[in-house]
Amino acid sequence: MPDLPWFVYAMLLAPLGLLLVAAVVKTWQAREARSWPQVPGKVVTSVAEMREVRVSDDDREEGYRLESRNFANVTYEYSAGGRKLRNNRISIGEDLGNFQVAEKLAKYPAGSTVTVYYNPRHPDQAVLERDLPKGLWGCLGIGTAIVLAIIFGSAFGLNQSYEFLAHHIGRPDLAGLVVGFGAFGLVIALMGLAVRRQASMASRWPVVPGTIKLSEMEEYHEAREPGESRGVEMFGKRVSYTYRYQNVSYTNECARVAAGSPPASDKMLQRLLSRYQDGATVEVRVNPDNPAEATLDARGGGRIAFVLWGIAAIFAALALFVATRGG
Repeated sequence: MPDLPWFVYAMLLAPLGLLLVAAVVKTWQAREARSWPQVPGKVVTSVAEMREVRVSDDDREEGYRLESRNFANVTYEYSAGGRKLRNNRISIGEDLGNFQVAEKLAKYPAGSTVTVYYNPRHPDQAVLERDLPKGLWGCLGIGTAIVLAIIFGSAFGLNQSYEFLAHHIGRPDLAGLVVGFGAFGLVIALMGLAVRRQASMASRWPVVPGTIKLSEMEEYHEAREPGESRGVEMFGKRVSYTYRYQNVSYTNECARVAAGSPPASDKMLQRLLSRYQDGATVEVRVNPDNPAEATLDARGGGRIAFVLWGIAAIFAALALFVATRGG
């Protein structure tokens, strides 16, 4: 086992631990729902809608930002406990948005009859699907094994690289710096490869017309620096676009602008709008496997990939320079 501080492993494994805890909670909820009684219900609304979702953002004082995502709003009526109730929750699993919107709307069209499972203690709590996705724990198990192999394999590999370089470069005390530069360069290069691959796939997505929409001005504070009572007040706007694919409407965000004052924010926005005018018609490339995913510039990912590869080359050059010239 590599000789690393315990908190390094804790930070690396924390996301995996949270994922496993969430899976345990959802499994328990699904097991509870198996005993819920069922009644017939009717779908009264089945449309796609855009909702604002909180997304973690450490750069903001509040610790989050709002992001527009697409959801399938399937509202159904049912009777329980002598009352006529409405609900729009489909399954036990959490719906984070931008996933299987069209599939859910097609499965539960307006006017269709459905089976509703409701909580007998709280009849207003109900779902249409009370089972978790098949193979959930199998996928989590395989994913856990892969993550552990990557974390500990990488840590072991870095240790071995350090030991090797310490015996083969002029300044053994700089071996850690060489390994660090090399590891950062490799990670960034792999990120560039993933971005390039995604851009290549997006260039083959079908094209549909879309319309540019502007959000209202938003005000927030940046995360405060040590010694500050509050972070810097910021003003910004979002530029989004709407489009339809196979008779379902979607909304996506293409850019954000922010500055320390409204005039500065408006100035940055005007520069952006030289390309995207409010209300303008644009060509939208849509992922046919998940239509909630789309892009206005499929080639942009390719340009980002070259930037990442350039950064990776800089780290590789730094690693080579330190290794051959001793700092």
